[in-house]
Amino acid sequence: MKIAVSSTGKKIEDIVDPRFGRCLYFIIVDVEKNKIKDFETVENEGVDSMGGAGVRATELVAGKGAKVIISGNIGPNAFGALSRIGIKTVTGVGGISVKEAVERYLNGELKETKEPTTGIISAGK
Repeated sequence: MKIAVSSTGKKIEDIVDPRFGRCLYFIIVDVEKNKIKDFETVENEGVDSMGGAGVRATELVAGKGAKVIISGNIGPNAFGALSRIGIKTVTGVGGISVKEAVERYLNGELKETKEPTTGIISAGK
């Protein structure tokens, strides 16, 4: 199974980025028999997008075969896209390393999120 984690850096020891669509990197962690086997770092090309960063990030991690996303927050567009293609989301994670986040998820300490954690703010409202 592959788990994608939004990351502030390129290493598995770097901190989980609180942003999904605008994180700097994704660490794609390959898990086998509930243990971390390997990981790949992918630069998030949508980080500076004017719009649609969450959907672009969804396409990126889906293309890498991720079945689970771990991040601090996920907006409604990305959450909807992830849900439609069957990728589980885990949010509210921050202040810990990517490795620790994955280990906590594998140990059942982090649970799946059932709704987006950020909303759309419209100008003038």
